[in-house]
Amino acid sequence: MKPQEQTEASDALRHELARGDLALAGVAPVLSHLLASPGQALVSEDVLARMRGMLGDLARQVLAAQAKAEGAKQEIDPAAASDLAGRFAASSILVSHCYAIAMESQLGERLEQGAAIDQVLTPLLQELIASPDENVAELAMATMSAQARFIQAQRRMDLPLVELPAELFHEVLALAKKAAVAEGGDVAERAAQQLRNSYDEGRSRLALLTRLVGGLAGGVRAALDLEHAGLALFATAMARLSQQPRELAILSCHERQQVRLALALRAGALKPDEITRQFALIHQDFALPAQLNDVSADQAKALLKGTAAGRGR
Repeated sequence: MKPQEQTEASDALRHELARGDLALAGVAPVLSHLLASPGQALVSEDVLARMRGMLGDLARQVLAAQAKAEGAKQEIDPAAASDLAGRFAASSILVSHCYAIAMESQLGERLEQGAAIDQVLTPLLQELIASPDENVAELAMATMSAQARFIQAQRRMDLPLVELPAELFHEVLALAKKAAVAEGGDVAERAAQQLRNSYDEGRSRLALLTRLVGGLAGGVRAALDLEHAGLALFATAMARLSQQPRELAILSCHERQQVRLALALRAGALKPDEITRQFALIHQDFALPAQLNDVSADQAKALLKGTAAGRGR
């Protein structure tokens, strides 16, 4: 292909990515506003309900820890829980994480119902559990258990504090401490220390998924087969191979982010026919970008990295 044709293909895809960025820009920085303003294009009522549930659950866990640190046995005040959840909702990074988790949960349920893709024990995970390498088998078992807990928690619209990435875990504690200043920060600090003592990011579902996919080395491309790997491993592998945050890999599966999804899969060295198979599972109506055949895996990575969302990592 001539250099001019490659440039034209990249420019066309870059333009489509920019349009997708505009949609994402209406989500990540202002999700706290969307929680009080249903009907936005990227946020369904179901996703909003899941997000509210998770933020409320985080608030209740923090208040329960504070009550324990104070030696109190009283029930959590619903008004206090609502107030703290509202403070959490003002944190764009925390709400963005809840949004991605809600999207993953919603898509996982849809894939299970529509394409019979198990959310927990997938064929790839079964193979890894049966691995002769004890370390791989043990990690796969731990990942399966963590994924099963995730599914159960999401059905209750819960989000355990210990499942948060470290940055967000400390964000929650900081916001809770700030909220408790007027009532005496000593109890909040004692509670925070107790929560820190029981926190281990390496045991979280996201950390286990990342380690398991990272351990696949040259075989990580197998996890880009959605039917074989399941959504959790698929999204983790796509994030790794396209050099994007996992949250963005999940958001790439939204109907208004089809170009981003196509480029992420191309960055993983999938061929157009392989990408088509993945798209058919995720989207009912889709048309792959005509220019996709004209970009290499490295070009796809560069395009993704060059977008506003990619630069915002």
